[in-house]
Amino acid sequence: MIDIGVNLSSKRFKGDIEDVLTRAAKADVQQMVLTGTSLEESRAVLSICEEYSEQFPAMLFATCGIHPHEASSFNFQSLSGLRELARHPQMVAIGEAGLDFNRNLSPGAAQEACFEAQLELAAELQLPLFLHERDAAKRQTEILKSYRDEFNEAVIHCFTGDKKTLFGYLDMDLHIGITGWICDERRGVELQNLASNIPLQRLMIETDAPYLLPRNMQPLPKDRRNEPAFLSYVLTGIAAVRKEPAQQIAAATSANAKRFFKLPDPD
Repeated sequence: MIDIGVNLSSKRFKGDIEDVLTRAAKADVQQMVLTGTSLEESRAVLSICEEYSEQFPAMLFATCGIHPHEASSFNFQSLSGLRELARHPQMVAIGEAGLDFNRNLSPGAAQEACFEAQLELAAELQLPLFLHERDAAKRQTEILKSYRDEFNEAVIHCFTGDKKTLFGYLDMDLHIGITGWICDERRGVELQNLASNIPLQRLMIETDAPYLLPRNMQPLPKDRRNEPAFLSYVLTGIAAVRKEPAQQIAAATSANAKRFFKLPDPD
């Protein structure tokens, strides 16, 4: 399996990253993509990739980007920093980029400017996009449509939207990332009902660790920390609603991720 979204630079992993990676490998998570959410965090996840690359060869890759929450800090130097980071061979996508009108931690105008700059950077470098969107589907779709002929590929990370939003993204040939949200019997019902509408060749899976702990785990860990080793619970949650064998979904989503991020064969 391949986990396309891990926040391994989170302070919740401080001190036991090696153990986390060892457990992931034992749980058949062969590769993972670490998420960059700011210039600082993008550098941090790349540093983790480099530090553990010898011990876990061909396992760790990263994205570099600026999350909409951090859009107020975006400037020309930020863009130059992302461009420089993106040259590293373990950097495989631009993002986490997009719009978040739920929490609005940065003004809408700043979010849009930051988002469009990263779309242009991805088009310039011909790298795929790792996208965030929350309560901003209409505007995000409008912006993506205006750039769709320029960038190559994109995945909507941690999709939690409605049917109209899903079909809008699929109509643009975007990929869809599903997390443990689908395992949530409280908030995940709409996603459970929609999951079978995602073509298998457009689907990828992720933990978004340390967040979104799959609620189909029994028992839940006491610290409530999610980690890549728990990706199989996301897979089980998807298989339950798609009525397909988990092994088939694992093989397809791994192939999709390898192709999308241009990952080497795992050692």
